Amino acid sequence: MMNLFFLCTQFALSCALIAIAKHVLHKIRNLPPTPFPSLPILGHFHLLRKPIHRCLSKISDRYGPIVLLHFGYRKVLVISSPELAEECFTKNDVVFANRPRFLAGKIMGSNYTNIVWAPYGDHWRNLRRISALEILSAHRLQTLSAVRSDEVKFLIRRLLKASKMNQPAEMKSGFFEVMMNAMMRMISGKRFYGEEVEDSEEARRFREISKETLEIALSNNVGEFLPMIRWFDGREKKLWAFKTKRDMFYQNLIDQNRKLQVDTSLILSDKTKQNRNLIQVLLSMQETDPAYYTDQFIVGLMQTLLIAGTDTTAVTMQWALSLLLNHPQVLEKAQAEIDNHVGSGRLIDESDLGRLPYLRSVILETLRMYPPSPIIVPHESSDDCTVGGYHIPRGTILFVNSWSIQNKPMIWADPRTFNPERFLGVEGARDGFRLMPFGSGRRACPGEGLAIRMIAFVLGSIIQCFDWERNHEKLVDMSERLGFLLSKAQPLQAKCKPRPFVSEILAQV
Repeated sequence: MMNLFFLCTQFALSCALIAIAKHVLHKIRNLPPTPFPSLPILGHFHLLRKPIHRCLSKISDRYGPIVLLHFGYRKVLVISSPELAEECFTKNDVVFANRPRFLAGKIMGSNYTNIVWAPYGDHWRNLRRISALEILSAHRLQTLSAVRSDEVKFLIRRLLKASKMNQPAEMKSGFFEVMMNAMMRMISGKRFYGEEVEDSEEARRFREISKETLEIALSNNVGEFLPMIRWFDGREKKLWAFKTKRDMFYQNLIDQNRKLQVDTSLILSDKTKQNRNLIQVLLSMQETDPAYYTDQFIVGLMQTLLIAGTDTTAVTMQWALSLLLNHPQVLEKAQAEIDNHVGSGRLIDESDLGRLPYLRSVILETLRMYPPSPIIVPHESSDDCTVGGYHIPRGTILFVNSWSIQNKPMIWADPRTFNPERFLGVEGARDGFRLMPFGSGRRACPGEGLAIRMIAFVLGSIIQCFDWERNHEKLVDMSERLGFLLSKAQPLQAKCKPRPFVSEILAQV
């Protein structure tokens, strides 16, 4: 018994000495402040609680806006001020232009070759260029505006049906389906949810894949920081199995479009060529350079655009309508703006959005309070650098806590008060580095323009066409669901009453 006690005491003393030695060395190397102690093997995992963005914000409140944490064997730099974020994404932008080498990037990112996971370099720049020019440019978005308009009309008809049956509208699925169908029609030319689905079995398989994608994204990834956990958590096996299923489905879509492109190549007009979907555009590029623009290349780009452009946008729409329902005076003001600029003789169009500054302010305030990715997608330093006067070693993962920056009282007046007026007159979708819902720097989200356009178009359309009320007298529950996305814990249900002109206008289109 005495021997056991001696061994335990010796082990505890050794751990304490190691922790103290690391702490002293930390000071000597001029590293950023770090909580004490950092445990052997685990590092600072003992400090973490869900939701992570709020937990990291509390750590920053105690230790400062720049904190160095150890998660397992990885160093993680947490930034919680606009000034330090600006330093990371301007002076050190190239240094932080890489992504961490996570298992998800190896498997789902096809060995770190898609736009999310690819290291900064020529290949990544080419992926970014294709995304910006072939699907996310202003010209490309304009040529495919009819697709988005169709999907918004489907949503309006769905809401009309719910109102006629005197049922509350289930908005989570409504927003998700309008985004998923719009993106998939732009990518592949097909819709997979709701009415007018061409192949019900194909649609069922796609919906199953979409559901599994979200489940995998929400699954525990502690093994990225503690490799020994991978031996028994089964995550790697699940990722490989899912990737096989996903790639087979998208390969089938590519083959369908390849056959269609061959069958119609002789009769395509210039206008038809302009309206080609993304797969068809990439297949044309494949003809000139098949070794680079492989089918796997196309699959990776499709999946990235789909993940980045659907859930995040749908989540923001749900938060925005929830805030409007809890602040009916803001909803009335947004509706009055649309009535004044668009009227009741036609449905709102994307070309109207530039003349609706209050609606835009509602969206920016929503993104400030509830950024869909509360911690910007992680970066990793490719070399030693200096941030805030501290030495940052090569290989350090960068977490910029956008939620913390966008909800701090010293940065924003009354940050938890919904006040769209604070954004009237602000240009673009950012307010310096105080507002970064789409990230910043070289690896900022290239879909920012499409996301803002879709949120404004969908939200503006349902505000124009319906009078909205909460499903109950009490306020809409604004509690958050735990996960990598900042989504609502309780899906939004609301009562909608069609305005007198809606049925007549829909009958004409």
